[in-house]
Amino acid sequence: MPDESFVLPGGKVDAEAVREAIEKGESGDEGFQKVSFTLSRDLNKRLDKYLTDRIPFLSRTSLQRIITEEGVTVNGRMPKASTRLRLGDTVEVLIPPPPSKEIVGEDIPIEVLYEDERLLVLNKKPDIIVHPARSHNKGTLLNALVWYFEHKSAKGGGLSDVGKEFARPGIVHRLDRHTTGVMVIAKDEEAHWRLGRQFEKRMVDKRYLALVHGEIDRDADVIDLPIGPHPSKAKGMREKMVVRHDEFGKHAVTICRVRERYDGYTLVELELKTGRTHQIRVHLSYLGNPIVGDDMYGGRVVKESQVVKGGSDDLVISRQALHACMLGFQDPITREPMLFTAPVADDMARIIALIRAHRATGWDVHVPGVTIDLATAVPAV
Repeated sequence: MPDESFVLPGGKVDAEAVREAIEKGESGDEGFQKVSFTLSRDLNKRLDKYLTDRIPFLSRTSLQRIITEEGVTVNGRMPKASTRLRLGDTVEVLIPPPPSKEIVGEDIPIEVLYEDERLLVLNKKPDIIVHPARSHNKGTLLNALVWYFEHKSAKGGGLSDVGKEFARPGIVHRLDRHTTGVMVIAKDEEAHWRLGRQFEKRMVDKRYLALVHGEIDRDADVIDLPIGPHPSKAKGMREKMVVRHDEFGKHAVTICRVRERYDGYTLVELELKTGRTHQIRVHLSYLGNPIVGDDMYGGRVVKESQVVKGGSDDLVISRQALHACMLGFQDPITREPMLFTAPVADDMARIIALIRAHRATGWDVHVPGVTIDLATAVPAV
C-alpha cells in the first residue's frame, strides 16, 4: 500500500495532495515529494508499469527518467525500469510537482550570472516568489524566465522539458519570497533530473550571508535542531516552522560562522547540511539571534536612525537580510565543478555599509571554513 497521506481510494497517488505538500514546503526547498509503496501481494509486474498505474499524472516515459536518474529505490537499492516487483517489496519515489496550467511569460527583469545550452544561473531579487501557487499565478520568477527564454536568451532553448509536464518547469530548487541570491535553472530534462538529484543527495555547497540581531559570541557553531511545522493552525501560522523535538521534527543542520561582529549586530556565513523549509531563519531565531527584518521569526525592520546617530526615520531594510550568496555543484553533463557567487541586493549592502561605518567594534573575524569572498559578495555602496 502507498503512503496513506497521498493516496486516493483505489491506490492511486493524489496529485492535489502532492501539490499541496510541496506548496506548503513539506518537501523542503528541492520541490520533490517522497512517496513510498509496500506491495501487499505478488504482482510480478515491471517497476515502470506499476508506477504508471499508481502515479497517473506522470507519463511512463517521465517515470522511466526518474528511475534512470536514481529517483526511485526498491528495498533501498537502485532498480531498473524492468525490475519485477514482488510481495513485500518497498518502493520509494521522488515525485515532482503535478501538472499545472500553462505559465505565461512576463517582462520582469532578471539578473543572469551564467548561461549555457543546459542551465542558467541567476541572482534572485527580493520580493518575488519563485513559482506560481494558489494565490500567485503572475509576477513570479517562473513568469520572468518564460519571457526571458522567449525574447532575450542568447543561448537558445528554454525551460527544461520537465516544464511541459510539471508545475515548475526548470525549477530545481527555490528560495523564499524575500530571500535573494543565486539559483540554478535547468534548460533540459536531463540537466533537470541530474541537478535535482545533487540537491536531494546534499551534494551541493550552499552558503548564505545573514545579518542578525545581537552579537553572536561563538565564532563557529553547528546548529543541529530538528524542524517541523508550527503546531498551531491559527491564521498566519500555516507557513511557519519551528524547532520540534517530536515525531514531526525533521533532522536539520546548519553551520554558522561569524564573519563580522558589530555593536548589536553580527554578519554570519551559513552552510546548509540539510534543506528544510525556513531552516536558517528558524535556527537563528531559536538561538536568540533572529535575522534583521524577518518579522515572522522575531526580526525587526531597521530605520537609519537605529544605526546612525541623528539619522532619518527611513527604513534601510524591510525584509529579511538573508542572501543565498554562493552555490557550488557539478555540471550535470561533464561532472566538472561549477561555483557561483552572487552579490547581495542594494538594501542589504546599504545596511551592512551603515553598520560597518557606525557600529564597528573590531568587527573583522577570521574563522576556518569560510568560503564567501565578502569583497565580491558585499559591493561598496
